[in-house]
Parts: sequence; C-alpha cells; structure tokens
Amino acid sequence: MSSQSFKTNRGILLGQDNNALVFLFAVNALVFLLINFVQIIYYLSDIPVDLFYKQILNWFTLPASTDTLISRPWTLFVYMFTHHSLWHLISSSLWLWCFGYILQDLAGNNKLIPVYLYGGFTAGIVFISMNNLFPVLANQVNTTQSLLGAGPAIMAVAMATTALAPGYRMFPLIRGGIPLWVLSLIFVAINFATLAGGNASVSVAHLAAGMVGFLFVQQLRNGKDWGAWMNNLVDWLDDLFSPEKKHSKKVQKENPFNGTDSKPNQKISNQTQKKLDAILDKINQQGIQFLTDEEKDFLQRAGAEE
Repeated sequence: MSSQSFKTNRGILLGQDNNALVFLFAVNALVFLLINFVQIIYYLSDIPVDLFYKQILNWFTLPASTDTLISRPWTLFVYMFTHHSLWHLISSSLWLWCFGYILQDLAGNNKLIPVYLYGGFTAGIVFISMNNLFPVLANQVNTTQSLLGAGPAIMAVAMATTALAPGYRMFPLIRGGIPLWVLSLIFVAINFATLAGGNASVSVAHLAAGMVGFLFVQQLRNGKDWGAWMNNLVDWLDDLFSPEKKHSKKVQKENPFNGTDSKPNQKISNQTQKKLDAILDKINQQGIQFLTDEEKDFLQRAGAEE
C-alpha cells in the first residue's frame, strides 16, 4: 500500500484531550482578543492610535533591528501567535486547520507544535539576519519593519504535511478528491502574492520556515524526531506539577481503527497484547502513516475481533 495514498479512518475530534491543533487555535485567539481588548480601551479613552501601536502592538511584533530586539527578546516567540486584524486571524486559522489536521492525523498528536515552533523560530532568525547582515537589505532596516503573524509557522506545517503525504486526498466528493500538493501550491501562491512588493527578507523567512517543515519530516522518516525533546520537556513539567499522572507509566491506548478500548474481560494472548501495545506506541510516537502493511493488517484484525 502506498504511503502517499493511505488515509486513516480515525478522526481527531476538536474536543479531545491534548489536542495540539486546538491548543494552537486557543493561543492565537487569546492573544488576538487581548490585543484588541486593549485597543478598544485606547479608543474609548481617546488616546491616539499611534500610541497603541507604539506602546502595545510593537511589544508583540518581531523587529528587524537587533538593537530593538535586545530590549524585547520575547518577540522571537510571541510574534508567531500574534494577529492584529480579524481577517489575518481567520485566514491563518483556516490554513492551520487544513494542514494541521492532516499532519496531526497522520503523524500523531505530538508533531504539530514542534513543527509550528521550529518554523516560527527559523523564520524569525532568518528575517533578522537578512535585514542586518546583507548590504542590499540593510538600508531597509527601520523601527517600523517587523514580522507579525503565524504565516511562517503555518508554512512549515504546510510543507511538513505535504512532504509526509503529497497524495493525500481532500474533498473526496470532487472527482475522487483533490491531492494535498495542489492545495499546498494554492497556499504558497496566495502567501507569496500577499508578500510581493514588501521587504524581501519576509519572503525569504517564509521559504526558510517551509524548508524546516520539509526537513522535519525527512528526519522523521530516518527515525530522528526533532520534536522529541520538546515533548519530553512538557511531559517532565507535567509530571513535576501533576505527580499523580506520570507519563512513564504505561496506560491503555485507544484502538485507532474502531475508536474503542479493549473490553475488560477480553482474553488476549500475552504475545498478541505485547505486539498490539508496540504498534499503538508506534502510532502515538510517529503516527499511523509510518506503520507497515503487516502492522496495519494486524490492527484491522485486532479491531474486528473485539
């Protein structure tokens, strides 16, 4: 079975626990509400709008100037969660849902946030470097030049998802479905069309983020998970503050094919159970996309026997 054409029949519900996609939606939405709530206060107080940008929004955006960056280093992180306009937030959320849902479905629940963060950090570093190290762009550095929004991070997610399964079919009712790579081309075209005419460093930053997403999946195929340390750190912190639910303990996992756990009194041989646990561990760590045909058949048989 081709890895590109394989599609799971399990659904990732937006309300399920530890859903990385919902977490990213929530963080982006909360930052948007916070910024606009403060802006409303400025409007109601008859404070000049220029002061809002200077005193509030500029502290969330990534500046091109290294001198400014030194005074607000946190912007290298927060800029990728910050949207000022409602349309900016809606468009980012739609593209994040399109690609993030598929990546989470195929690669597991713990890959989306690392790809998002790697893409955002890489884009930020490239943006600053391009503006300060290259003479052609140096004269464009000014206090107003900045990077804002989840665009670069979503570019990384889009390229990672496309590299993972370019033949994944979306909207199956439309002539058997639209390949994922077609949607990716549309996304890239729209993305760079909106950047046309601006600082070239912004476009290069988006390209760098996309390359990081592609490399993330290539390393994942080679058995190297760049996001493992992030997930281990989160698990360690969770264990530190919630000792009653240690991640090191084995927990019963959900069967991804039928959505139900094994029955309490069901008789399963020790070897079969070990193999089932190993396969479910692999799905949790790498995603169902990386199962062999034999492992997929085994899971299907196990699901049918329950």
